[in-house]
Amino acid sequence: MIEVRDLKKSFGSHRILDGVSFTIEKGESVVIIGRSGGGKSVLLKHLIGLLRPNSGEVVIAGENIVSMTERELLRVRGRFGMLFQGAALFDSMTVAENIAFGLRRRGDLPAEEIAKRVENVLRVVEMPGIENKKPSELSGGMKKRVGLARAIVYRPEIVLYDEPTTGLDPVVSDSIDKLILRVRDHLDVTTVVVTHDMRSARRLGQRILMLHQQKIHATGTAEEIFNSTDPVVRRFVEGIADPQEQTF
Repeated sequence: MIEVRDLKKSFGSHRILDGVSFTIEKGESVVIIGRSGGGKSVLLKHLIGLLRPNSGEVVIAGENIVSMTERELLRVRGRFGMLFQGAALFDSMTVAENIAFGLRRRGDLPAEEIAKRVENVLRVVEMPGIENKKPSELSGGMKKRVGLARAIVYRPEIVLYDEPTTGLDPVVSDSIDKLILRVRDHLDVTTVVVTHDMRSARRLGQRILMLHQQKIHATGTAEEIFNSTDPVVRRFVEGIADPQEQTF
């Protein structure tokens, strides 16, 4: 479903990705871990064509999207849903209006069908009947669920999650993790999660990729990563600072 080949990206003289390569199979649940500021979100944005690399390829379902025009990218992006880190809801809109925003702009569905889809996805994320609430009336976890409802209302094949549990307490984080798994199984989607939450990584990752020093440093099942003897991997999953790095 997704193949990244020798991806390189710099902003000015600052190298972010330096030869990143991996594949993700259809229906697989993959977690990308790594240090904050290490390029995880930048990598995620390449998968959906929001950023273009300096070199390398991003192949989605057999199509290299790197050289595509914006019009061609719009077609490919129709395969994706994305849950942004802060949910990215419009404060002035109701829950229903937020979820249906993209569908209405597309203009090819009647209002009755859009309302039905909104109702269905709210049921999937276990929040039925809140169509008329505003984001200001929702907790952080509820906003994440509405953001996820918006991501899946298009019936995507791939769902991308950028730090889905950031800012949430452990109990709410657990409920979001379970919801991500439910969506994966219920809709049979390919799932890519960027996180530095190790509990989420263990729960969600059928396979885990670790991004370190601009490259994929390690890859394996959750069990392999969490039992790794590689010192870089061990320090990260255990939350131990590198003694050779200066801290303040």
